Amino acid sequence: MSTKLYKNPIPTVDAIIQRESEILLIKRKKDPFKDMLALPGGFVNEYEKVEEAIVREVREETTLEIKLVEILGVYSDPKRDPRKHILTVVFVGETVNKNAKAVAADDAAAISWLDLEFIDNHSFAFDHRKIINDYMKWRISHSTFWSSKN
Repeated sequence: MSTKLYKNPIPTVDAIIQRESEILLIKRKKDPFKDMLALPGGFVNEYEKVEEAIVREVREETTLEIKLVEILGVYSDPKRDPRKHILTVVFVGETVNKNAKAVAADDAAAISWLDLEFIDNHSFAFDHRKIINDYMKWRISHSTFWSSKN
Protein backbone atom coordinates (compact mmCIF):
# COMPACT_ATOMS: atom_id res chain seq x y z
CA MET A 1 0.00 0.00 0.00
CA SER A 2 1.36 3.38 -1.01
CA THR A 3 1.65 6.10 1.62
CA LYS A 4 2.22 8.84 -0.94
CA LEU A 5 0.07 11.89 -0.26
CA TYR A 6 -1.50 13.45 -3.37
CA LYS A 7 -2.32 17.13 -3.56
CA ASN A 8 -5.11 17.16 -6.10
CA PRO A 9 -7.23 20.17 -7.09
CA ILE A 10 -10.61 20.47 -5.39
CA PRO A 11 -13.66 20.47 -7.72
CA THR A 12 -16.28 23.20 -7.68
CA VAL A 13 -19.12 24.29 -9.95
CA ASP A 14 -20.41 27.69 -11.04
CA ALA A 15 -23.43 28.74 -13.10
CA ILE A 16 -24.32 31.50 -15.47
CA ILE A 17 -28.08 31.83 -15.28
CA GLN A 18 -29.43 34.07 -18.02
CA ARG A 19 -32.69 35.99 -18.17
CA GLU A 20 -32.87 37.92 -21.45
CA SER A 21 -29.81 40.24 -21.41
CA GLU A 22 -29.12 39.77 -17.68
CA ILE A 23 -27.19 37.23 -15.65
CA LEU A 24 -27.73 36.24 -12.03
CA LEU A 25 -25.00 37.20 -9.56
CA ILE A 26 -24.60 36.84 -5.84
CA LYS A 27 -22.82 39.08 -3.36
CA ARG A 28 -20.48 36.81 -1.38
CA LYS A 29 -21.18 36.50 2.33
CA LYS A 30 -17.78 34.99 3.24
CA ASP A 31 -14.10 35.33 2.42
CA PRO A 32 -12.37 35.02 0.12
CA PHE A 33 -13.80 37.98 -1.78
CA LYS A 34 -16.43 38.82 0.85
CA ASP A 35 -18.98 41.39 -0.42
CA MET A 36 -17.86 40.98 -4.05
CA LEU A 37 -20.06 39.87 -6.92
CA ALA A 38 -19.73 36.25 -8.03
CA LEU A 39 -21.49 33.60 -10.02
CA PRO A 40 -23.58 31.24 -7.90
CA GLY A 41 -21.75 28.00 -7.19
CA GLY A 42 -19.73 26.01 -4.71
CA PHE A 43 -17.99 22.78 -3.84
CA VAL A 44 -18.92 19.38 -5.23
CA ASN A 45 -19.83 16.96 -2.44
CA GLU A 46 -18.39 13.47 -2.23
CA TYR A 47 -20.33 11.04 -4.49
CA GLU A 48 -22.12 13.93 -6.22
CA LYS A 49 -22.14 14.53 -9.97
CA VAL A 50 -21.15 18.05 -11.05
CA GLU A 51 -24.57 18.44 -12.70
CA GLU A 52 -26.26 17.66 -9.39
CA ALA A 53 -23.88 19.93 -7.49
CA ILE A 54 -24.63 23.03 -9.54
CA VAL A 55 -28.40 22.54 -9.35
CA ARG A 56 -28.06 22.14 -5.56
CA GLU A 57 -25.70 25.11 -5.15
CA VAL A 58 -27.93 27.46 -7.18
CA ARG A 59 -30.97 26.34 -5.16
CA GLU A 60 -29.09 26.82 -1.85
CA GLU A 61 -27.79 30.30 -2.73
CA THR A 62 -30.72 31.71 -4.73
CA THR A 63 -33.76 29.44 -4.02
CA LEU A 64 -34.16 29.04 -7.80
CA GLU A 65 -34.64 25.75 -9.63
CA ILE A 66 -32.61 25.65 -12.84
CA LYS A 67 -32.19 23.48 -15.88
CA LEU A 68 -28.78 23.15 -17.46
CA VAL A 69 -28.26 24.20 -21.07
CA GLU A 70 -24.57 23.45 -21.65
CA ILE A 71 -21.14 23.32 -20.06
CA LEU A 72 -19.38 26.61 -20.77
CA GLY A 73 -15.97 25.29 -19.74
CA VAL A 74 -13.55 24.12 -17.08
CA TYR A 75 -11.37 26.71 -15.35
CA SER A 76 -8.33 25.26 -13.62
CA ASP A 77 -5.70 27.98 -13.18
CA PRO A 78 -3.98 27.05 -9.89
CA LYS A 79 -4.12 30.74 -8.89
CA ARG A 80 -7.84 31.29 -9.54
CA ASP A 81 -8.65 30.84 -5.83
CA PRO A 82 -6.38 32.20 -3.06
CA ARG A 83 -7.21 29.30 -0.71
CA LYS A 84 -5.70 26.49 -2.79
CA HIS A 85 -5.84 24.87 -6.22
CA ILE A 86 -9.56 24.78 -6.95
CA LEU A 87 -10.97 24.04 -10.39
CA THR A 88 -14.49 24.77 -11.51
CA VAL A 89 -16.87 23.39 -14.11
CA VAL A 90 -19.04 26.26 -15.34
CA PHE A 91 -22.55 25.61 -16.63
CA VAL A 92 -24.94 27.80 -18.58
CA GLY A 93 -28.47 27.42 -17.28
CA GLU A 94 -31.88 28.98 -17.08
CA THR A 95 -34.60 29.10 -14.46
CA VAL A 96 -37.30 26.44 -14.62
CA ASN A 97 -39.96 28.99 -13.64
CA LYS A 98 -39.41 32.30 -15.47
CA ASN A 99 -41.49 34.16 -12.85
CA ALA A 100 -39.69 32.78 -9.78
CA LYS A 101 -38.00 35.35 -7.55
CA ALA A 102 -34.42 34.77 -6.46
CA VAL A 103 -33.80 35.08 -2.72
CA ALA A 104 -30.32 35.30 -1.18
CA ALA A 105 -29.58 32.33 1.07
CA ASP A 106 -26.67 30.19 2.34
CA ASP A 107 -23.37 31.80 1.16
CA ALA A 108 -25.10 34.66 -0.68
CA ALA A 109 -25.55 37.97 1.13
CA ALA A 110 -27.57 39.42 -1.77
CA ILE A 111 -28.79 38.56 -5.27
CA SER A 112 -28.82 40.75 -8.34
CA TRP A 113 -29.62 40.43 -12.01
CA LEU A 114 -27.00 42.41 -13.91
CA ASP A 115 -27.42 43.47 -17.51
CA LEU A 116 -24.49 42.27 -19.62
CA GLU A 117 -24.18 45.79 -20.99
CA PHE A 118 -22.97 46.98 -17.56
CA ILE A 119 -20.58 44.13 -16.72
CA ASP A 120 -17.49 46.32 -17.23
CA ASN A 121 -18.65 48.65 -14.43
CA HIS A 122 -18.18 45.92 -11.77
CA SER A 123 -15.48 43.89 -10.06
CA PHE A 124 -15.89 40.16 -9.56
CA ALA A 125 -14.58 37.45 -7.25
CA PHE A 126 -12.14 34.77 -8.38
CA ASP A 127 -11.79 34.60 -12.19
CA HIS A 128 -15.48 35.28 -12.75
CA ARG A 129 -14.86 38.26 -15.06
CA LYS A 130 -12.95 35.93 -17.41
CA ILE A 131 -15.75 33.38 -17.18
CA ILE A 132 -18.39 36.03 -17.95
CA ASN A 133 -16.31 37.30 -20.89
CA ASP A 134 -16.10 33.72 -22.20
CA TYR A 135 -19.86 33.41 -21.72
CA MET A 136 -20.46 36.57 -23.76
CA LYS A 137 -18.46 35.01 -26.63
CA TRP A 138 -20.40 31.76 -26.19
CA ARG A 139 -23.67 33.69 -26.27
CA ILE A 140 -22.79 35.34 -29.59
CA SER A 141 -21.99 31.94 -31.10
CA HIS A 142 -25.29 30.58 -29.77
CA SER A 143 -27.42 33.63 -30.60
CA THR A 144 -29.85 31.54 -32.62
CA PHE A 145 -30.64 29.49 -29.50
CA TRP A 146 -31.28 32.54 -27.31
CA SER A 147 -33.27 34.48 -29.90
CA SER A 148 -35.60 31.52 -30.36
CA LYS A 149 -36.13 31.27 -26.57
CA ASN A 150 -37.07 34.94 -26.00
